[in-house]
Amino acid sequence: MRVSHKRAAMSGLTLPFLLAATNALPAQAETRGVADPAKWPQARSAGLIDDRTEAKITALLAKLSLEEKVGQMIQADTSAIQPEDLVKYPLGSILAGGSSPPIGAPDRSPAGPWIATAHAFNQIAMQKRPGHVPIPIMFAIDAVHGNNNVVGATLFPHNIALGAANDPDLIRRIGDATAKEITAAGIDWAFAPTLAVAQNDRWGRTYESYSEDPSLVAAYAGRMIEGLQGKPGTGSIQTGNVSASAKHFLGDGGTTNGIDQGDTDIPEGQLIAIHAAGYPPAINAGTHTIMASFNSWQGVKMHGNKSLLTDVLKKRMGFDGFIVGDWNGHAQIPGCTATDCPASFNAGLDMAMAPDSWKGLFDNTVKQVRAGVIPMARIDDAVRRILRVKFKAGLFNPARPFEQRSDMIGSPEHRALAREAVRKSLVLLKNDGVLPVKAAANILVAGSAGNDIGQQSGGWTLSWQGDGNTNADFPNAQSIFSGIAEAMKSSGGSATFSADGSYATRPDLAIVVFGEKPYAEGSGDIRSLEFEPGDKKALALLKKLKAAGIPVVSVFLSGRPMWVNPELNQSDAFVAAWLPGSEGGGIADVLVGDAEGQPRQDFTGRLSFSWPRTAAQFLLNRGQPSYDPLFPFGYGLSYAKPGKVGSLDEVPGIDGTPINKSRYYIDGHVQKPFTLQIDPAITRTAVDSAMRQEGAMQLSWRSAANGKATIDGEDIDLGFETNAEMMLQMVYRVDRPASGSITLTMGWGTINATDLFRTAGGWKTVRIPLKCFAQRGGGDMAHVHPAWSLSATGPLTVSIANVELTTQAPGGFCPPRN
Repeated sequence: MRVSHKRAAMSGLTLPFLLAATNALPAQAETRGVADPAKWPQARSAGLIDDRTEAKITALLAKLSLEEKVGQMIQADTSAIQPEDLVKYPLGSILAGGSSPPIGAPDRSPAGPWIATAHAFNQIAMQKRPGHVPIPIMFAIDAVHGNNNVVGATLFPHNIALGAANDPDLIRRIGDATAKEITAAGIDWAFAPTLAVAQNDRWGRTYESYSEDPSLVAAYAGRMIEGLQGKPGTGSIQTGNVSASAKHFLGDGGTTNGIDQGDTDIPEGQLIAIHAAGYPPAINAGTHTIMASFNSWQGVKMHGNKSLLTDVLKKRMGFDGFIVGDWNGHAQIPGCTATDCPASFNAGLDMAMAPDSWKGLFDNTVKQVRAGVIPMARIDDAVRRILRVKFKAGLFNPARPFEQRSDMIGSPEHRALAREAVRKSLVLLKNDGVLPVKAAANILVAGSAGNDIGQQSGGWTLSWQGDGNTNADFPNAQSIFSGIAEAMKSSGGSATFSADGSYATRPDLAIVVFGEKPYAEGSGDIRSLEFEPGDKKALALLKKLKAAGIPVVSVFLSGRPMWVNPELNQSDAFVAAWLPGSEGGGIADVLVGDAEGQPRQDFTGRLSFSWPRTAAQFLLNRGQPSYDPLFPFGYGLSYAKPGKVGSLDEVPGIDGTPINKSRYYIDGHVQKPFTLQIDPAITRTAVDSAMRQEGAMQLSWRSAANGKATIDGEDIDLGFETNAEMMLQMVYRVDRPASGSITLTMGWGTINATDLFRTAGGWKTVRIPLKCFAQRGGGDMAHVHPAWSLSATGPLTVSIANVELTTQAPGGFCPPRN
């Protein structure tokens, strides 16, 4: 079954057609997790193989030692490797993960340090020295909505918003602009596009999916590849193009309960019809790389599924580029560790992403090839594929003309394109005659998100989770409020900002901007689709303004459709703005009319995800039985074609209270559902922290007394958090130094923390990787109990302000084994 590149019509019947086609496929293979290649569509990697290039590769392979071949197959992260390491370990690729910095510079850096980092690694890789064959490295970055790790870059709307635009040519142009900004920062490989077809909106990566409809994903896949790489066989780093990486193969958007990295337990026919739809167009467009997914299919991890990686993707679907792994994804295969996994290479993985495990993986893989555990033919195939991409990407050509084009990063042309994308992606869900806003009016912009570029940009923005950002981190960007104020001022009106909705002069209208806080991957998994369950701050603000008789327009920022019936009822107009990125002015282009209130731009966005009627409708996809959305796939009002929304039921239909897995003790209070238990040998007193009155607890161990203080509740699963390099962060002050030994425990893991408590002084912050506790406790972080425990064998007085997990945590260390 081939997937058309033609523009997907939002009102078409493509998804039901695909599902019907699924039923016509032969019965699935009897062995679970083993694919039948004959069922799968065929494609061919355009522009990747030619005789001249293959001859160069053959000649180069003949010169490489085993160590140099294995090195090509391993990728390390900038946080865990230095350029000089390449002398002994000739790795083929470097990445900078979502929160990883350029060498010797802060994570939030402009282009200069990134260019210097790429040069530093390539200088060692390309050195002429005895026993070494110079081969350029590939430098990869998660450029998922623009070159989003580089300060000053244009940030495009996330994929869920682009899906609502339903414009494949827009996708191509965004890919081209993104590639130009990547090459201008010295980088040559983008981990994009994501071709997931998200089916369960509780999944924390839903916003990385263009649509729940595979036909729309298929329509976009090849166009984004073309934008990033150029037309097959023509683009290179010299033309401002980069290698693309279609991801994540396969089924990441279909896991049970929407759990990130979980199991997609569906028949093979559904895997093909829904989740594989974007891959034939991507391969036909010549994608250089495809990333293996963390998830399993029918219980078999994708990083070790030979039937899919080799028999389907490479042989049946004709993919001639190389398969790269995800962050230590090979370690999740049964019998493997991060430093030891021949099974993944034998299954068809060509390059392992081993961010912090690269050295051990290199050493073990060399040994396994020599022992015959990994056949030399498999090594040669992987290296041939990697070298093929390096030649096609132009990496063997030393010219880097776009590194001189700093004007490309955040250029006016790219910002204008991003602003166009924002306009086209906005979906008008409700308008009771208050939009467009008269530009001569005096309006209030309320809600903390209204003037927060970090929140409007979402995850994967300067940091992995998109947290820790301020407006000062976005020198070329515009907040939603700034864009609205600019539009109002140009026609004689005015706009003021107040996060809490207060005002000195009564406004003619209020625009309230609210929504989800930034998140990425499994940190964004949720229990239900209810927005702000149990803590309705945005709803309270809407009610306050409505009670004052002020017309209210809601601008909702989210990475997925959510149950917002109460907020819709309190709004005179409601706009799904998704995660628009750096160009907040695009929202004003559509919301604000002229001085008489006539539209300047109309709404053209249409839902690429169905909008839930209840908070329990997280499996709500067009073509399914009993399909009953509040707003169906393809819905969207406009000024030209208005519509009414009546009063909505405000019963969510499911308990959406979030599970607290990460915040244990905050500002003097134990967080639910945890409790604090202290032994009789310890006294507890409320004290002031550095931030607030009585914001900490002081714990005192009496002389010569053993005892422990424990924060505990039910078992919590921190498996994802551990694999994702998260840390336990503790803010504390030593008031009386330890005279005995101190241990710190999470779950089964205990570390010797005595050195942390030897010296009295001011408030300190310590960050300990969860992997430390996993290593001390047998690696089981799926059942952590207790969450935190501090033990002392002698006198100690310490004040504790905060105990929580953090993703924004430079400087973590692992204390010695107890």
